[in-house]
Amino acid sequence: MDFITGTEITCPHCGEVFPIQIDTLQPEQTLIEDCAVCCRPITLTIRCRPGVIVEINCNF
Repeated sequence: MDFITGTEITCPHCGEVFPIQIDTLQPEQTLIEDCAVCCRPITLTIRCRPGVIVEINCNF
């Protein structure tokens, strides 16, 4: 089973969609990811089960 899962998020600053990779072995995590388009920081709150992303919330 692959525990690194790819998904796409929408930047709350510029509205562009870009791909990210999530390690689903951590059930709850908070990450700061820079937008691949506008480079502004996005705070991601992520809930996972091994191999599955349950929920992602994107905030400024």
